[in-house]
This record gives sequence, structure tokens and C-alpha cells, in this order.
Amino acid sequence: MSMQRFGALLWAGRAPLVFGLRLWASVCLALYISFWLELDNAYWAGTAAAIVCVPTVGASLRKASGYLAGTIAGAVFIVALSAVFPQQRAPFLLGLALWGGVSTLIATVLHNYAAYGAALAGVTAAVIARGELGDVGGTNGQVFMIAIDRASEISIGIFSAGIVLAGTDFGSARRRLRAQFAAVLAQTGAGFFRAFTLPPAMQEGTFEVRRGLLRRVSELESVIDEAIGESSVIRYRSGIFQDALDAMFTILAEWGAIANHLGQTPSDEGQKDAAAILGCIPAELQSAFEGGNSACIARTSQLHALSARASEALAALTASTPSQQLLADRAARTLGYLSHALNGVAFLNDPMGALQWSHPKQLRVPDLLPALVNGLRVFVTIAAVSLFWIVTAWPDGAQAIMFAAIGVILLSPRGDLAPAAAVSFFHGTILTCVLAGIMKFALLPKFETFEGFCIAIGFVLVPLGAMQTQPWKTGIFLAAGYFFIIILAPANEMTYDTIQFYNSSLATVAGLGAAALGMVLLPQLPPALRTRRLLALTLRDFRRLAADRGISYVDDWIGRVSGRLVAVPNQAKLVQFARLGNAILAGAQIIRLRPLGATLGHDARLNAIFDAIAHGQSQAAIELIERLDWSLAEVEASSAGADARIKLRAGILFLSEALSRHGAYFDGQVLE
Repeated sequence: MSMQRFGALLWAGRAPLVFGLRLWASVCLALYISFWLELDNAYWAGTAAAIVCVPTVGASLRKASGYLAGTIAGAVFIVALSAVFPQQRAPFLLGLALWGGVSTLIATVLHNYAAYGAALAGVTAAVIARGELGDVGGTNGQVFMIAIDRASEISIGIFSAGIVLAGTDFGSARRRLRAQFAAVLAQTGAGFFRAFTLPPAMQEGTFEVRRGLLRRVSELESVIDEAIGESSVIRYRSGIFQDALDAMFTILAEWGAIANHLGQTPSDEGQKDAAAILGCIPAELQSAFEGGNSACIARTSQLHALSARASEALAALTASTPSQQLLADRAARTLGYLSHALNGVAFLNDPMGALQWSHPKQLRVPDLLPALVNGLRVFVTIAAVSLFWIVTAWPDGAQAIMFAAIGVILLSPRGDLAPAAAVSFFHGTILTCVLAGIMKFALLPKFETFEGFCIAIGFVLVPLGAMQTQPWKTGIFLAAGYFFIIILAPANEMTYDTIQFYNSSLATVAGLGAAALGMVLLPQLPPALRTRRLLALTLRDFRRLAADRGISYVDDWIGRVSGRLVAVPNQAKLVQFARLGNAILAGAQIIRLRPLGATLGHDARLNAIFDAIAHGQSQAAIELIERLDWSLAEVEASSAGADARIKLRAGILFLSEALSRHGAYFDGQVLE
């Protein structure tokens, strides 16, 4: 191979290679500081650096903050647990298992690196417990100093990885987020405008496109978290992103409602109404989104102003028919949400120039049952391994408990990917033991200096880091990178005890094998069951809303159901996605109709409709809607309150269409 070709291959693979070098440098720096400070277990610093080191600096810093917070929480808990059960091994281990389960439950409820911090609280407690219990299983009264040592070592690792990443990567998350956000928003806006021009027969075919966009919107959350890690300004005003994402979810739902209405309306009438709506929207705004090209989003301030102005114009429009008014109301709200979504892009261009709404970022829990199952799995796994240790008196049982806790706590929140990830981690650990054994007994005895040691481990860490960035068998190389330094156990004065190494490696493999077994014996909830539960929970809240109990603000309702829409598994049917999207708009419509009905003196008749909905009687509600519409239509158009009446007719028309299309769901048939 020529040097030119070799250079071309290196350039093509530079990103994975650079990350491998960063991983290696982070671990070496952490170990150097720990050796210099003469810490007893310096390898925990190197391990922390390997775990925190990820390909982007924003993600690394967010992961580091979660790791540090989890480390402190876990250390505090294990010290308190030791104080409560100073000489009682069984209650101590039971408390450790319970803490691991609670940590995993919280990690499942939270998102991204906040979830990682919660998981690390359980992992840190297991790590400190390993040092306290030793080989015989009795608390040794040194837990406070062990906690201080482990927290110090882990903090050094976090600090070292942060220094290396910050010094070699200037951050790209904000730029990537801007590009992805703009691309999804451009295609969403293009689809919304195109819905007014598609023939009725083609409206149904756009649902698959909307579902794909829904997934792309939900995937923005991880990139948002990276951008927050890179910028303190973005972190301080991150609520803008939640508002923008909620807006995009609602735009997709409104697009579906418009497509549904035009698909049911006679062709000539629908085209006439659609043309009237498009006539109120500036041609410049329509052309900007034409084709879904993200380049249009560069003019965010101009498009934001155009969207707001068009929304106001449509809201003030006096339509000639309820059908036209329905389209006008839906388009007005969609354009209002479009301006909120554009504000998210403007925030990335100029963080201080974007608008900030007052509502804070909220924690959303779509369904608590998967989190409870994950917590139970962790508790049972740690308790079972602890019981095995007590019964067998295995000298390395504490090591097995620690790795069982690490595996099952870190992997359980991954949902459907958890079983495969557990198997990959198990295989990766076997690979790590082989690599660490070769390194420790074949190479390291030949090196007497720290520089030589760093060069030696570089032959392992650099390739492992490069492979972590590849899509093939990523879990295996992640596990190898995470656990290599632990199993190698470098120290200021290295020991080369083969029996100890074999026993420690066996305990490590057994612990992660127990974690994988726990995934099999207590699996994740099936996707079909999770989907049915999300639908059932949303229906329960929808009926409470119809009965005027609970949620009374549109933004709160949209946020709650949007969180469940994101949580729907990919295996769900299209109709199940449609039901949740329909529930978002139907619930918002009920909230908006209450004050309008009271203004016109029809609150009693509206309450009768809502009461029928609350009791799962869609057909009865449709009949009541028809009667109310007839009575409203009989009133002279020139009499007072005509504008409010036609808005009320449009609102109940939308409810009637929603109930007709998904009546089986609103009546309680959520098991399809």
C-alpha cells in the first residue's frame, strides 16, 4: 500500500481515530493525577474518565455533570445506610438493592443525562459497597473514608475527561441542532401548507410522513441536551426548546386534523375553503416553506413575523360556513405554533434575541409502569446475587454484586434496546478480560515508567475508542472501554497475581451475566402493552378533562399528551399514533369551547355534550352536537354574536369529526 493511499485512509477515518486518542489521553491524565496523589485505587479515576468521554464535548460535559451529581448522591446514601446497619450484612445488601431499584426508576422517568446521573447514584453506591464489604462481606467501619476516596477518584476522572474534551473539541452540537431543527421544521411547514392543495383522496397518505417527522422531532431532545452542555446561556433559557418541540408536535397534529377534514369534505367545497384560507396567508411565507428546504429557515425573524401576522388575520376572519371557519381556526393556531417553533431556531442563532415565555420546563412521565418494572428488575437482580454470595461464601461475591448492579442499572432504562445491550456488554466484558490479561501479564512487566505504561494501554484504548463511534457492535466496545481499566487495575506498585486476576475477572463476567439474565427473566414491557397503556392513560385524562376535572390549560394538555406521543413504540400501528394526535386537538378544543359556550349562553348544552364524551358515549355526543348546530344555524346571521356562533359551530364540528373518526377509541376500545 502506498503512503498516499494510507494517508487517504487515515483522513477518511480521522473522526473515530481522534476520539480514540481523546479517550486514551483522558484515561492517562486521570491515572497520572491519581498516581501523583497516591490514591489507593487510581483505576476508578481512569474508569470514570473512560465513561465520561464521548464523541462530542457537549454530551461529555452533560454526562460529567450527571456523573458527578450521581456520585455524590450515591456516596451520601451508602454512608447513611452503613450507619443504620453497621454490622448487619443482609439488611445492608437489601437496602443497597432497594436503592439501586429506586435509582433506576428515577433514571427511567428522567431523560438524557439527567437520567444518567440518577443511574450513577445507584452504581456509585454499589462501587463503594464493594470496597466496604471486601471479600468476607462484613461492613468494616471505613465507609466514610472509602466514600471520600471513590468520590475523589471519580471526580478526578470526570475533571480529566472534561479538560481533554474541552481542549480538543470546540463544540458542534449547537450547529448540528440548528441544522436538524431547521430541516424538520421546514418539512413540517411544507407538509402543512401542502395539505390545503392535495386532493381529498391523497390526504390519508400523508400520515406515514407525519409519523416519520414525529420521530425526528423527538430525536432532537438528545442533541438539545448536548447543546445545553456547551452553552450556559442555552442552559439558562432551555425552556424555549420545550415550547418549540411542543409547538412542532401540535403542528403535526393540526396538519392531520386539516387533512382529515378536507378528506371528508366534498372536493369542490373543500378546494374553495382551502383557497380562502391560503389567500389569508402571505405568499412569501408559503413559498419559503415550499419544497421543505431548510435554507428558508435562515430568515427566522422575518418568517416569525409573517407567521404571527397570518395567524392574527385568520383568527379575525369571518368565514361563511362552519367548515371554512374550522379550517381558519386550525390554520390560525398552526401558524401561531409555527412562530413558536421558529423561535426555537432563532434562539440557536441568537440566544439573547429569542422570545422567552413564562411557563417553566416540566417533567413529563408518560407511564410510570415501565419505570416500576425496571426498578423491580434491578432490585431482584442485586438481591439474588447478594443471596448467592451469602449462601456460597464466594470470596469475590462483592465484585459480582458490583458488576451486576452496574450492568442492570445502566442498561435497564434503555427500553427495548436493553436486552441486546446487556448481551453486548456481557460479550464486551469477556473481550475486556482477555485484553486486560494480555496487557497485564505479557506487556506491562516490560515497562517500568508511566510513559511506557501509557503507550502500552494506548494500543488497546485508541482502537476501542475508535470502534465506539461505529454502528457495528457498539455495545461490545463500549463495555470494553468502560471496564478495561477496572480489570487491569493499574497501581503505583503493580502486582501480577494471576489467581487474583482470574477470580476478579470471573466475578466481573458473572456479575454482568447476572445482569443479562435479569433482563431475560424480567423483560421490558412488550411494545403492544406499552402502547395500549399510553392510549388508556390518555383516554382517562381526556375524559377527566371533558368532565371539567384536572387540566384546564391548553398548553398543559398539549404537553402531557405530546410526552405520551413521543413514548409510543415504533411498532405501534398508524391508527394508534392517529388516536393520540387526535386526542391532543380534541382535548384542546374542549378547553377552548367552554368560555365560548358560556359567552353565548350555551354552556348547559355544551356541558351535556362533554358529559356524554366523559362517559364514553360518542354517538350520543355527536347527536347532541347536531342538535346544537341546528339551533345555532337557525339564528339570523345578521344578529348579534354571529362571529362567536360560527366559531362555536366550527369547534363542535371539529369535535364531531374527531368522535366520528375515532369513536371506538373515545368509547374505551383501546385494545385494538
